[in-house]
Amino acid sequence: MALAVRAPRFQPRPASISAPASTSSLAAAAANARPRAGAAVRTAAASPFTEATSSSRYRRDAWSYAADGSSKPASSPSPSSSDAAAAAAAAGRRDDEIALQLPELRRLLDALRASRGKGAEGEGEGGGGGPGRVALVGTGPGDPELLTLKAVRAIEAADLVLYDRLVSNDVLDLVGEGARLLYVGKTAGYHSRTQEEIHELLLSFAEAGANVVRLKGGDPLVFGRGGEEMDFLQQQGIRVEVIPGITSASGIAAELGIPLTHRGVATSVRFLTGHSRNGGTDPLYVAGNAADPDTTLVVYMGLSTLPSLAPKLMNHGLPPDTPAVAVERGTTPQQRMVFSLLKDLVDEVKSADLVSPTLIIIGKVVALSPFWVESSEHDALKIESSYASEAR
Repeated sequence: MALAVRAPRFQPRPASISAPASTSSLAAAAANARPRAGAAVRTAAASPFTEATSSSRYRRDAWSYAADGSSKPASSPSPSSSDAAAAAAAAGRRDDEIALQLPELRRLLDALRASRGKGAEGEGEGGGGGPGRVALVGTGPGDPELLTLKAVRAIEAADLVLYDRLVSNDVLDLVGEGARLLYVGKTAGYHSRTQEEIHELLLSFAEAGANVVRLKGGDPLVFGRGGEEMDFLQQQGIRVEVIPGITSASGIAAELGIPLTHRGVATSVRFLTGHSRNGGTDPLYVAGNAADPDTTLVVYMGLSTLPSLAPKLMNHGLPPDTPAVAVERGTTPQQRMVFSLLKDLVDEVKSADLVSPTLIIIGKVVALSPFWVESSEHDALKIESSYASEAR
């Protein structure tokens, strides 16, 4: 049982609004509604995010590749330098790719340090030439209209932007023309930078006096490792500002019209990462209270571990007919959704061939989505049509 659609925004349909329902009737609807079966799944479109070998990444980061390995500035690098970097990334040779960037990164650091030194001389003891700062900025699940005003101001004022894979292309278009962008994204099988290398980049450029913005999808402190970066930089005496973003659970649930908590249906919500710290397909230990029927469970980055996670939840007591939805690239024009019962979710996701990033929401509140209701209505109409055909 699956449904895959894209609605630009969630807007309740006036025709579907009736007299206020009681809490008990809403709970019953959440428990009894069923999605339709056999819906066609739209072909996945080009990614709205920055993939490791995407051409948009190398256009943005072109400044960081020294032309033919020369010591000349790479403001207009030769095609061969970007091509070599793309080939290294495609082959998983991250060390080769980093080596291509080192000359320009060092050149930029030297320029910043020289500028900071001149500022210190000009200002004397007035405070000029001090270290820069780092802003950890959450960009939400992908839709640029979900950015906060504070995030937009920080992005526009940045000297250097270090961005992750799940910062959407539309958000990156807001970066000022004078800023330098540097991709530090991670994907399965290829980390353009290790976490330790990201720490050192942030520290080096902040110490050189740059206004550094670290862009992260969703919220930087929700499964974004922002806490690690903040802790490291503060220990080095660097000022860190955290600008929260709309976490994917909130943004995508709102897009689908799913209340994460609802009186009489769900009394709490729990966020779970689908990634084990040690990697692999086995999810983190699932405690019994994660399978509470009165709790909404939201699984981040859970696509690869879903086949082992779903049985664990049911073994811990979560009913097999619990409503669930998997959402690929939520809030972007490329969004796809699969609604299903928990017991069927693994097969439906596999059939739809969803790709990362996919967020999974499991709980009775999923059945309160108008898309789930529309599925049930579609089923009823299809059955009526079938009976009418047989009667003829």
